[in-house]
Amino acid sequence: MSVIRQKGSLHLAYLITRADELGGAQMHVLDLARGYQARGCQVTILAGSQGSFSELVQAAGISFMQVPFLQRAIHPWKDVRCLLALRRLLQTLKPDLVATHSSKAGWLGRLAAHSLRIPVVFTAHGWAFTEGIPYPQRWLFRIAERLAAPFADKIITVSEYDLKLALRYRIAPPERLITVYYGIPDIPLHLRAHPGADSNGIVRLIMVARFSPQKDQALVLRALAGLRDLPWELELVGDGPLRPACEQLARQLQLSKRVHFLGERKDVAERLARAHIFVLASNYEGLPITILEAMRAGLPVVAANVSGVSEGVEHGKTGLLFARGNVEELRSCLRTLILSPELRQNMGCMGRMKYEMQFTLDNMLENTWNVYSEVIARKGGDV
Repeated sequence: MSVIRQKGSLHLAYLITRADELGGAQMHVLDLARGYQARGCQVTILAGSQGSFSELVQAAGISFMQVPFLQRAIHPWKDVRCLLALRRLLQTLKPDLVATHSSKAGWLGRLAAHSLRIPVVFTAHGWAFTEGIPYPQRWLFRIAERLAAPFADKIITVSEYDLKLALRYRIAPPERLITVYYGIPDIPLHLRAHPGADSNGIVRLIMVARFSPQKDQALVLRALAGLRDLPWELELVGDGPLRPACEQLARQLQLSKRVHFLGERKDVAERLARAHIFVLASNYEGLPITILEAMRAGLPVVAANVSGVSEGVEHGKTGLLFARGNVEELRSCLRTLILSPELRQNMGCMGRMKYEMQFTLDNMLENTWNVYSEVIARKGGDV
């Protein structure tokens, strides 16, 4: 990948639904865009809104364009207008490849690019028909993804679990599907955690996640309510519609002095560096980037065993897994690690090693580039 193109630079267009929030999909797109722009590509990121993500994109010197009428909610008239607007934008930009991310952008982006005969790749950041999502919604999304799949030249899943799920429900044939794990940039040594170290006897726990139905901060609070006799503090990083309810629950459980709601932060790496345990309670996932960030920092991870999580967290080796929604299992996992500095240190070291072997940015860029190259070459492009 040292030479992207012999003549001129390849133009990659990334499309994602929202730019007013910082989630795993947004940070994944930003890492790809930065990586390929640094390697000589021309990159444009398109989204249906502006905000914290678009500010990061522009600060990185990457071109950003807002797509009219692109929104997460289904709205047939606006969606048709968005499709037409997106086609006009792509006709003007003339990218060599369109990489679509998130459900709505993935649907409309695939259709627009296919109609213009532009090579198009869709990345599924966890399927919306996975276990943990209410059945009627899962059924509808299965139908929608099966209809949209033929418009993509290739579909990337971020875990083997999601690839197998797509095959089980016949979303696309095997040759259209491929798993490419997330990769994230490394951190300097001073941002490595020391999970086995003593911090005045207090064990610091941290969860980084949006307060939404997908995540379950309330379960963590209920689990910790049964561990009042142990020396711990919890930081909850993130924002979202369920935050007020969780704050109220913390007060009801009399945990307010030990649980800190930090909101959306730009110093997550620094917060991880001073922590001892990373915890993530989820109802469903793809493969959470926050888990990889914790492993990169050298933290042991306690996480719900949903979707592709076990492909990052090896139970008993890099962390501990518990059944979705099971407060007793989560409490047991937390108790074990709070009481064992040596186990925290060993699991953190193993997690760091797994990050270095499997989840680096260079690995992701190389593997994703192989997908792009195959798709462009198949359509007669010059890579």
